[in-house]
Amino acid sequence: MQKSYKYIIAITLLTAATAIFQSCGGKGDADDKSISVKKDTYTIPDSLLKTLNIDTVSTEQLKNAITLTGKVSFNEDNVAKIYPMVSGTVTDIRGVLGDYVNAGQVLGVIHSSEMAGYSNDLINAETNLRVAKKNLDATKDMATSGLASQKDVLGAEAAYEQAQSELNRVNRVLKINGGNTQGDFLIKSPVSGFIVEKQATNNMVIRTDNNNDLFTISDLKNVWIWANVYESNIGNVHVGDDVDVTTLSYPGRVFKGKIDKIMNVLDPTNKVMKVRVVLSNTDYALKPEMFASVTVSNKENKTALSIPSQALIFDNSQYFVVVYNSKSDVQIRPVKIINIVGQRAYITEGLKEGDKIIGSQAILIYGALNS
Repeated sequence: MQKSYKYIIAITLLTAATAIFQSCGGKGDADDKSISVKKDTYTIPDSLLKTLNIDTVSTEQLKNAITLTGKVSFNEDNVAKIYPMVSGTVTDIRGVLGDYVNAGQVLGVIHSSEMAGYSNDLINAETNLRVAKKNLDATKDMATSGLASQKDVLGAEAAYEQAQSELNRVNRVLKINGGNTQGDFLIKSPVSGFIVEKQATNNMVIRTDNNNDLFTISDLKNVWIWANVYESNIGNVHVGDDVDVTTLSYPGRVFKGKIDKIMNVLDPTNKVMKVRVVLSNTDYALKPEMFASVTVSNKENKTALSIPSQALIFDNSQYFVVVYNSKSDVQIRPVKIINIVGQRAYITEGLKEGDKIIGSQAILIYGALNS
C-alpha cells in the first residue's frame, strides 16, 4: 500500500513538471514569432529629404545612342597656311607650336636672292621713270621751239607711260612678296590666332616649288570633331543628330553639338566613314589632336517611359528604382531598361506614367531599405 502511494505521487509530479515545461516552451515560441514579424517602417529623415530630387515618370520619344571614337581638329575653313613665296634660307624663327600670334606679326626671315632681284628691279624702274620724265619734258620744250615734231612728243609720252607702268608692276610684285627692299622676305602671320602647325626651322633652305607650308594659323574659336563610323552603324547616323562630346582631359564636361557633315565615302585603310561636328571653343579648352568620345543620339518614331538615369540602381544583375509615395512610404521596385541615353533612361516594365521616384541619392535610400 505504501509502495503504491509513492508511485502515484511520482506520476503526479512528473505530469505537473511536463505541464509547466510545455507552458513555458509555448510562450517562448509565441514571443519569438511576434518578434520576427514585427518590423519598423523606414522613414526618410527630414534633413535627407530636403536634399533629394523627386522626379516623375513621363512618356517621351524614344532615343537611340551610339558612341564613336574621334579626335579634335582645327577648323580647316578658318585657317591661314603660310607658304614660302620665294626661295632662300630661313633664319630668325620667332614662333613655336601653340603660340598665339597677332595679324602682321613676323614669324621668321628668309634671306633670298629673289628678293634682292626684286629690289634691284625697283631701283631700275625708278631710274627709268626719271629718265623718261626728263626726256618727255625736253621733247616738249624742243617741240615748243620747233626743234621736235609732235610725233617725237608722242613717242616720249609713250616711253614715260611705259616706265610708269613698269614701276607699278615692280611695286606690286614687291608688295606681294612682303615689300622688303633689303633682300629679305619677312614671314608674317596674315591673321591672329594660334600656331597649330610649324615646319619652318632656322637655316632651312626652301624653294617655291615645295608644297609644304611653313606655318598654319588658326584662331581655334571653333573646332572640328572628326568621328569614325563603322559600317554597321552608318544607318544610325544622320546630319543634324545631337551629339555629346567628352574628352580624357575634361571627364566631367560634356560639349554639345550636332553632326553637320557626313563624308559619304569610307576610308580605304580603316574602313570607317567620317562625320564632322563643329563645336564652339571660346575658352580654348579643346586642343587639336585630342582624342574624343562622341555619343550620337537620334529619335525614333516610338515613345517609352523615361526617368533620369541617375535614379537607377544596379544590384545583383538587375536595375532598381526607389518609388516615393511619402517620406514614410518608399518602395524598391525592379525595372527593365530599353536604353540609357545621356541623362535619360527608357524603361518597359516596373513603373507607370506619373509615378514618383527618387532621382538623387537613391542608393542611400536603397541601402537603408535593404538593411
